[in-house]
Amino acid sequence: MFPAAAFAEEMRSRGWQVGLISDARGLSYASEFPADWKQEVGAASPNLRKPWTLPGAALKIWRGISRATRPMKETRPALVAGFGGYPAFPALSAARRRKIPILIHEQNAVLGRVNRQFASKAKVVASGFPRLDRLPDGVRHAPVGNPVRAPIAAKRDVPFPPTDGELTIFITGGSQGARILGEIIPLAIANHLPAPLRARLKVVQQVREEQLDDVRAVYDNVAVRHELKSFFSDMPERLAAAHLIMARSGAGTVSEIAAVGRPSILIPLKIAMDDHQTANAEALVEAGAADVVLEDNLYPNLLGELIKVRLEDEAGLKERAERAKAAGTVTAARDLADLAEKAAGR
Repeated sequence: MFPAAAFAEEMRSRGWQVGLISDARGLSYASEFPADWKQEVGAASPNLRKPWTLPGAALKIWRGISRATRPMKETRPALVAGFGGYPAFPALSAARRRKIPILIHEQNAVLGRVNRQFASKAKVVASGFPRLDRLPDGVRHAPVGNPVRAPIAAKRDVPFPPTDGELTIFITGGSQGARILGEIIPLAIANHLPAPLRARLKVVQQVREEQLDDVRAVYDNVAVRHELKSFFSDMPERLAAAHLIMARSGAGTVSEIAAVGRPSILIPLKIAMDDHQTANAEALVEAGAADVVLEDNLYPNLLGELIKVRLEDEAGLKERAERAKAAGTVTAARDLADLAEKAAGR
């Protein structure tokens, strides 16, 4: 929803009217989405492993397409932009039926199932990363980057924090698979970093609510300064203040780290479809700005050694921050809007 909102804001600044079509879950995150109108549609992700659910899913999708068609009849849009996920299917299907030009933006480095289905019908497929696996042959591809929120973009010029005193590690989890981060990372820091380095640390960590007490006890036991929350509402400030970020490698997270320009240790979600989180991390790894630790290799001793190597190399931290920034962009919304206007013939 964040990239779509950034794109919508840019289009509105150019005088366009913008509508949002999504399912109930998507709209629950869209209270501040910059749209002139919003339409809820039914959506479903067919599960071939449970064939008895397919008729119900098909009916839900058909109804979703019908509901998506209504505002298109009324507003006659010049373009429909799809940002992926099964809730985009009804709107893109309705656009195809009404012969409305389509633009697709894929956040990840692997084209998702819905975007894959419509890619060959789109005027252009824009992407968040230079790499885009599963792209059909002959499709126009424009790697513009992932639009980032204005508060994130505003932190791009914040200098890398001084390294002669306290060192801050910012650890952010993610909605899926965050439990293992709360189990392994505190043990790596508490048990596998030298005491002088631990004494300089401040750990800022997103932790699942049910893990807060256990994680706090690990850090208290070795007197590591820490700030733990289940949710941080001030992500731009936290990213900018960090000397090292540890996170999943979802498309939004990777793009925001690069936009601000900070070194990172990325831990891809093992169960992510098509292993797209590992692919997402590739650009920062190749730039020399990030390390990747796969879940199968996520052991406290190995992770602690990597954290030690990175934090003790203060010049290296600064260099990796600059390389991250060089790999990032804050112009993706503008560039995507340029593509959209061309695709719409305006």
